[in-house]
Amino acid sequence: MQHQKWIQLAPTAAALVMLGIFGGCHRKPTPVATAADVAAAQQEAQHEVEQAQVEARKDVKSAVKVMGVDSKDVARARVTGAFDILMAHADGDHKVAIEKCMTLEPSAQQSCKDQADVDYQSAAAKAKASRVSQQQ
Repeated sequence: MQHQKWIQLAPTAAALVMLGIFGGCHRKPTPVATAADVAAAQQEAQHEVEQAQVEARKDVKSAVKVMGVDSKDVARARVTGAFDILMAHADGDHKVAIEKCMTLEPSAQQSCKDQADVDYQSAAAKAKASRVSQQQ
């Protein structure tokens, strides 16, 4: 009689063992950012903006050298440089915001990231609009 009970319970026990073994495989630990991670993202963002500024200056200087101060190429280089700088700011701000989101409780992270994405899209749209208005 006891043997029969074990046979009836065996599938249930096997299922519980398998659930314990494989059930946790799909859970990924939520990455946790620290203040140091946020600071590193801020530093990287600042570096990217500085690089965009350097490139913009070089492009304008090159256009002036080749085409002269009043050239349309110089004006285009200035507009493109300003756009690149604005986009570097937008990219950097987005990366920093996402890193800050990762410091929050897991339940608050997604809405924070969604807001960071909205803010990025807004900044990118403003940069594009500025470029268009300056080109005219």
